[in-house]
Parts: sequence; C-alpha cells; structure tokens
Amino acid sequence: MSLTQGLISGGWLWASALFSLLMLLLALRCAPWRVLAGERRLQHLLFGATVSLMLMWTMRAGVSPGLGIHFLGMTTLTLMFGWDLAILSGTLALLGMTLIGHESWDTFSVNVLCSVIVPALASLGVLRLVEARLPRNFFVYLFMCAFFGAGVATAAAGMVMALLLWADGVYVWGKIYLEYVRFLPLIMFPEGLLNGIIMTAMMAFHPDWIRTFDARLYIDEQ
Repeated sequence: MSLTQGLISGGWLWASALFSLLMLLLALRCAPWRVLAGERRLQHLLFGATVSLMLMWTMRAGVSPGLGIHFLGMTTLTLMFGWDLAILSGTLALLGMTLIGHESWDTFSVNVLCSVIVPALASLGVLRLVEARLPRNFFVYLFMCAFFGAGVATAAAGMVMALLLWADGVYVWGKIYLEYVRFLPLIMFPEGLLNGIIMTAMMAFHPDWIRTFDARLYIDEQ
C-alpha cells in the first residue's frame, strides 16, 4: 500500500508527516536501545528483517497509481520486535525503497503511515486484545495474533489508503472500490498465511526471537 509522486495534496501530506513524525519519535523513545546495543544477535535479526521487508515490498500489483497491493509483513515484525522496533525497521525499509527509486520522496510520510504505522498498530491492537480476552495458548497466539492479526493489519492499511485517496479527491469512491477495496479480502488471506508460516517456524525453533511470545506462559504452564 504505497503512493506515487504527486497524488496527495499538501494538506494531507503535512498531516500525515506530523502524525508519522510523532509516532517515530515515540518509537525512538520506547525502543529497547540498551538491549539492542548489547545483543549482537538481535542487531543481526533486525537488520535481516529490514532488508527482507524491503525486498518483499518491491513485488507489487495494481492498475492505477496509488492503488497497488503488496505483502506488508509488518505483523511478523511487530510480534518479533515489538511495535517500536517494527515501526523503525519498516521506516528504514521504506527509506531504502525511496533511495533506490521505488517510492517517491514527496509521499514518504503517507507511505510510512499506511505501510508501516497503521499495520503495526493494528497488529499491536489484536495482540493486546488477545492477551486481555483469550487464554494464553500456543495456538491462540499463532492463529489470532499471526494469521488473523496480519489480515486485520492488511485491511486497516488498505482502508486508510483508500479513504485518504477518496478524501483528497484523487479518485471517486467507485473507482477505488472496483480497483482496490474489493480485492483487499483476497490479499488478507495470503498475508495472514505468510505471516503465520513465518511465525510458526520461529515459535517452533526459535521462540526466543519473538519479543511478544513467552514460552513459559504459552507452553510450559499449559
């Protein structure tokens, strides 16, 4: 979910830039810098995830400018590293995409909002809801936080992008619905499947890589 150059007007760009900047500052403040500085493995994981995300975002499909669809992967990052490092990692990946010319500089803040911040916060919201309402169970965490959470993140990011394009008058809602919104359910399932497969492998072989998953609570005490 990303925009090309010249689609969004200045007012919406400034609003998205302000919100994105506030979220980035909050992420910078909340990120576990002391742990990150002392854990070389965590540094390698974060760098590898950022590069992998950047490569994945180069593969996309769409008809009209701004109505492209691609895998997000932000749910996996949020569950692995927490919302703060996930937002920072996603922003760095998007910065890399912009530097190599796959994204435009003038819509960078909107792309950060729709492709990074919104899906990360949506994934965090699902995680917090699951923790508060459902039992601490390995399969509950896997299916609700990874599979379902990734689908919710995709839907949230897509709808924010669609509403932004509609509110700014870039396209009429009928065009947005026909070329974008009605295809969101089709990408929600593969997004959930992709994130679920990745999380399943990590939960089985490297649960210590997942910041939001405590094996003592989800496995040992069952």
